[in-house]
Amino acid sequence: MRKQIAAANWKMNSTYQNGEKLLSDIVEAGAAVGENQVAVFAVPFPYLIMAKEKLAGSKNYFVSAQNCYQKKNGAYTGETSVEMLDSIGIKYVVIGHSERREYFKESNADLAEKVNLSLATGITPIFCCGEPLAIREEGTQNAYVETQLKESLYHLSEEDLQKVVIAYEPIWAIGTGKTASSDQAQEMHAYLRSALAKQYSEAAAANVSI
Repeated sequence: MRKQIAAANWKMNSTYQNGEKLLSDIVEAGAAVGENQVAVFAVPFPYLIMAKEKLAGSKNYFVSAQNCYQKKNGAYTGETSVEMLDSIGIKYVVIGHSERREYFKESNADLAEKVNLSLATGITPIFCCGEPLAIREEGTQNAYVETQLKESLYHLSEEDLQKVVIAYEPIWAIGTGKTASSDQAQEMHAYLRSALAKQYSEAAAANVSI
C-alpha cells in the first residue's frame, strides 16, 4: 500500500542554528503522523546529520537530501554520492527538482542514473517532474511530463518503480502570477498514475506515491 507523503524542501535557506531551532519546535509540537503517512524534511547537506538526530525520536519523520550525484564515487569535486548519504543513514533523496533541471541543466538521462544509484543503495528517490508555463499554455503538459517519466523511470522494473516517490511540480505556477489549483494538481496526478498503469500495470501504478 502506498504511503501519503508530506515533504518540505528547505532549498538553500536557513542557518544551522535556525534550522536546529525549527526542527526542535516541530518535534516539541508533536504533530502525529499516521501509520501510512510519512513526513520528509529535505535539508541542506551541512544539516543532514543534525536533522537526523533531531528527528530520531519522532515516528515516521525522515530526513532527505536535496540532491545527489549521478556517479558512484570519484573525482567530482563538490558533489555528494548516494553512498555518502547512505553512510549517515539518509533514507530519501530529491531527484530532478525543477531548479536543478533549470539552473544546472540536469537531463532526464542524468536523473535516470541518479534514480538507479539511489535504488541500488536502498535510498528512496523523490523524483520531481512538471511543466513550464509555455508547455501548459500549449496544452501539451501530459506528453511533456510523461517524457520525463519515460526517460528517467520507465527502464525500471515494476518492483523498483514502486519504491519511487513521484512529486509533481506545477512549474508554470511558480513566479508567473498563475495559481495551480488542487483540481489541476489532482488532474495531473491522475494522468501520471494512468500513464504508469499503461506502461506497467494497474497494481504497480496504484502502489506508487504521487
